[in-house]
Amino acid sequence: MTVASAYPNYRQPKMRWLPAVPEHWNEQRAKTFFREVDERSKTGQEELLSVSHLTGVTPRSQKNVTMFKAASYVGSKLCRPGDIVINTLWAWMAALGASKHVGIVSPAYGVYRPHHADSFNPAYLDYLLRTRAYVAEYIGRSTGIRSSRLRLYPNQFLDIALIQPPRREQDQIVAYLRAQDAHIARFIKAKRDLIKLLTEQKLRIIDQAITRGFDSSAPLKPSGVEWLEKVPLDWTVCRLKTQLAANDGGCWGDDPVGSGGTPVLRSTEQAVDGSWRIESPALRQLSGDEIRSKKLRVGDLVITKSSGSEKHIGKTSLVTKEVEELGCCFSNFMQRLRPKPSVSSKWVWYLLNSRIGRDQMAFGSNSTTGLGNLTREVIGNVWFALPPQEVQDQLIDLLENELHPIDAAIEQEQKQIQLAREYRDRLIADVVTGQVDVRGWQPGPEDVVDDVALAALGDENEDVTEEEDGDGED
Repeated sequence: MTVASAYPNYRQPKMRWLPAVPEHWNEQRAKTFFREVDERSKTGQEELLSVSHLTGVTPRSQKNVTMFKAASYVGSKLCRPGDIVINTLWAWMAALGASKHVGIVSPAYGVYRPHHADSFNPAYLDYLLRTRAYVAEYIGRSTGIRSSRLRLYPNQFLDIALIQPPRREQDQIVAYLRAQDAHIARFIKAKRDLIKLLTEQKLRIIDQAITRGFDSSAPLKPSGVEWLEKVPLDWTVCRLKTQLAANDGGCWGDDPVGSGGTPVLRSTEQAVDGSWRIESPALRQLSGDEIRSKKLRVGDLVITKSSGSEKHIGKTSLVTKEVEELGCCFSNFMQRLRPKPSVSSKWVWYLLNSRIGRDQMAFGSNSTTGLGNLTREVIGNVWFALPPQEVQDQLIDLLENELHPIDAAIEQEQKQIQLAREYRDRLIADVVTGQVDVRGWQPGPEDVVDDVALAALGDENEDVTEEEDGDGED
């Protein structure tokens, strides 16, 4: 059945960020419907939950975690199905949602329980509370000395007005949006499957380039190294440490005084493929010596050496001019490599992001309290094949010419995923605020909802943005 374009009558809501809402919908402050609870775990054995701006409250086991797991979770906050859980420090990024689970979250989070279980369909609130209108309200009400440290405290959240359709309409809205989510999730999964195939093709080309180059007629010699097999006759087989001028760890420093501080890059600023995604680096108080010795410059390589997620261990990013101009240092969960002038930084970057490089680092890494670790020695002992200096740049140019059409195809598919996400955000906002009337909608045979398939709505490369104590890497 066709979805109607609008409700017949509207009124202006109390919350300034919202558009006009259906006249018959209720609107009250959150404290009318919820109360803060502080129930603590006595054993720490309940399911550990994560709070994401994309997928709300979900089991931590389903997420990429780049931080250590605590030795004990005794004293963590308990939440129950229907509770609203808010990452106090990241509410401005919409890191909140309605829980479907009994589980535990950080003691620093806010947990809010409904006075009456039937006031809201939790899934309706899960959609509503992550719309841009509500995020704008969190930002306006949060307090902090800078944007990356804004906190939404309980009194501030409970004072926010919530719009409340009749319960039957909430249920219909949820059914409609879940059906649309299923379509969008299937679209995103198809795009991701294609990206995986393209990425596999890309990795095969890189593996070939860094071990044999592109001249199939070049004479080969045994490398003497299991990871490399045969290499061109005029290439040198060596350990990475013999080609480095620096191989050192980063720093974290102290909380800055006032609004000052030095930007310090963390593993969350690195994508899995080694590209940068710098949006809001942490600002830290560092000493003059730390700034001088840890400031990044063009040609440096930065490796994630500690992570709770195996696929993040060893991801390597190349410092470009744009990154250098930010004046960043790097955190103590990362390692900085500075190649000697005789070896191209890009060659090392391709090596360390190849399967050959990553496999060697993964083989040598160890794990403590759920945190994978790379050491200076493991990184330095990576074996690789080094072409003569005069042909390194030539081979890199050939490699990048081979990769260019694949990278362009991957970028196009990623844009399609982003457009699908933007469409979804707009659709959710229109439906949960009553801009679109779905009361007459009925599901068809194509509107099958599979909870497993809906997982594709999350970001495969998303790092958990929460922090156990709210203070970041240390």
